[in-house]
Amino acid sequence: MRIGVMFDVGRPFDEVVGQVASLAEAGIETAWTSQIFGYDALTTLAVVGREVPGIELGTAVVPTYPRHPVMLAGQALTVQAATGGRLLLGIGLSHRMVIENVFGLSFDHPARHLREYLSILVPLLEGEPASFAGETLKAATFGPLQIDAPAPPVLVAALGPTMLALAGRMAQGTVTWMTGPRTVADHIVPSITVAAAQAGRPAPVVAVGLPVCVTSDEDAARANAAETFAIYGQLPSYRAMLDREGAAGPADIAVVGTAASVADQVRRLADVGVTHFCGAPFGSAEEIKASIATLAELVGR
Repeated sequence: MRIGVMFDVGRPFDEVVGQVASLAEAGIETAWTSQIFGYDALTTLAVVGREVPGIELGTAVVPTYPRHPVMLAGQALTVQAATGGRLLLGIGLSHRMVIENVFGLSFDHPARHLREYLSILVPLLEGEPASFAGETLKAATFGPLQIDAPAPPVLVAALGPTMLALAGRMAQGTVTWMTGPRTVADHIVPSITVAAAQAGRPAPVVAVGLPVCVTSDEDAARANAAETFAIYGQLPSYRAMLDREGAAGPADIAVVGTAASVADQVRRLADVGVTHFCGAPFGSAEEIKASIATLAELVGR
């Protein structure tokens, strides 16, 4: 299992670059970033990748609705060209409240949208022209995109059965967030693995993102997690996974405890088939530093 860290983009850009450089120096294998309402994720990774060699770069995730798949394919391949092919392209639907309220777009028929999106995106990434006319998306390029770069693996943020089946059949894997270890083991891994096998595809990438805090005060850290990540207990897609886990909220599935305990919790994810772990360190500066050091010690083990 590859060990990664979600880096903090809520700071000046030079500090973001320095942060990723520090992760690389510590031995962290993948630097992940989200696309919310700050820096553009793919632009950030293109710049950071030029400054920081070696480390794998992942998006968790870029929302599909605001970007036509032809444009996203061009962006992703540009990052690949700029970084020597180090991108893991995580994409996702986002949430109804964001897509409809922020962007003014319809969130109806999300499974159909994703299927049509991948029908355009994947061929373009693989050096083929796009010729597709769906109910919500169309594309007819004049030929392949003129970018000499390898196709990045496409990871779909998939939680429900329909989305996991699509990810298994049409993409290279999935990337999850706020989904507990029991649900990953009993639902995420088997569902996408079966779908990939039925489509004759290789075993999928399963990237799992969870909050992490190495601490001597577990109760305080979980209280912090409950406050910091409260929104994820309210969004329907994450709420469904928390309910499946039997968790009251994000605090119950955060990876929290001593360094030894956190290491054991992360190792158990590898045991159930997780291929990439994306830790989101939280807490005090000292706790964040300890969390990154603990994750770095797991690399190669």
